[in-house]
Amino acid sequence: KALVRVDRAVACPRCAAGKGCGGGLLGAKSGHRDVAAQVPANVDLNVGDPVSLVLLPQNVLRAAILIYGVPLISGVGAAWIAYVLGLGDGAAAAAAFGGLLVGLVIARARLSLRRCLREFTPAVAPE
Repeated sequence: KALVRVDRAVACPRCAAGKGCGGGLLGAKSGHRDVAAQVPANVDLNVGDPVSLVLLPQNVLRAAILIYGVPLISGVGAAWIAYVLGLGDGAAAAAAFGGLLVGLVIARARLSLRRCLREFTPAVAPE
């Protein structure tokens, strides 16, 4: 493993172009962040070497579904249940918010599992 220092201002080319996932909105605009990454056995690195962080495309999709999809689906599901039960608009809005919070807790719990952390750990690729 390696600890990679990522400059938040240029962490993602899509975010820098304003076309990213929006993850940069949750963090600071400047400074740096240290990211633990896997280093393939055949890669020889020294401190200060520039590298790229890569994540398998299917893992990017799975992470996005987990982070965004689970809260969204639970919020919409809770609102739908309140609607079907005829509880009114206020109750449906409260249920949607509650479902969103429950979905966030579920997603966070899932992300904290060791197996999940291994799947979503980026790998280092030399530049």
